[in-house]
Amino acid sequence: MSLFLFKRLMTLLLTLVGASLVIFGVLEVLPGNAAQMLMGPDASPEAVTALAKQLGLDRPPLARYWDWISGLLAGNMGLSYAYSTPVSELIWERLAVTVPLALMAMGLTTTLALSAGIYAAARHNKLGDVGVMGLSQLGIAIPNFWFAILLILLFSVGLGWFSAGGFPGWSQEDGGGLLPGLKALLLPAISLAVVQAAILSRITRSAVLEVLREDFVRTARAKGLTQRATMWRHVLRNALIPVITVMGLQFAELLAGTIVVENVFYLPGLGRLIFQSISNRDVIVVRNCVMLLAAMVVLVNFVVDVLYAVIDPRVKASDI
Repeated sequence: MSLFLFKRLMTLLLTLVGASLVIFGVLEVLPGNAAQMLMGPDASPEAVTALAKQLGLDRPPLARYWDWISGLLAGNMGLSYAYSTPVSELIWERLAVTVPLALMAMGLTTTLALSAGIYAAARHNKLGDVGVMGLSQLGIAIPNFWFAILLILLFSVGLGWFSAGGFPGWSQEDGGGLLPGLKALLLPAISLAVVQAAILSRITRSAVLEVLREDFVRTARAKGLTQRATMWRHVLRNALIPVITVMGLQFAELLAGTIVVENVFYLPGLGRLIFQSISNRDVIVVRNCVMLLAAMVVLVNFVVDVLYAVIDPRVKASDI
């Protein structure tokens, strides 16, 4: 197991290094100038040059890349060009909205998808199976931002049960709290979860049906186990590997999807920060935000690999 983990850790580190090079390189070749954006179109070239020198934009790319990476390792993300605030403070403040939103959406996705997929597989080619697959096909076809607008029209404008946007905060001193905060994130989480749950339910159904055809399932039923006991004790665990693979990819999709949904609901999350920073040409904030998202995706994939070995020891053995 130690060799398996070592290989996965090395893959994780190399992937992060490669991601940092790509992120830095792409942002370097983009047109535009942060100093010009901050000074305005009417600023003199001398003032723009002086500000660029103050921000360190006149230094060679390799030197700036090394400063960025060494700063990340030391926990220093630098100062925002637009806000003159430490980038780490901006990011952690926004993560207090984005991470709970992604976790809520992932929880809803997993609950709905596993329930629907197992239900459909247990009723293969019956009315329940056809109904679930029809709904899942409809869910896949719905864009999450369009579904978010429908939720706002129905539950906010029509029924008045939820706020149409904004976030009250997690602190009661600011007029928020745990329940108001969760309520404000519920509609965005549902809009993110619908498409992902539709996809995952179809994957779950296919994986469960494939395992149901195995000989050990027939043996378990022949020994007197009920269909429910066979499903939960034997079938589901063996069907989890492809399901977990898709769940890991979907978490990355949810993190990326928050950029659009947060702007629809006016949530002060990481997605809106990235959008605003791109508009302000605040490259240092965009760079650190994208690197953080990439690191979270790579970490999720690492956890998925470890779960493979826990669920099926043959995965670990074949890797050594």
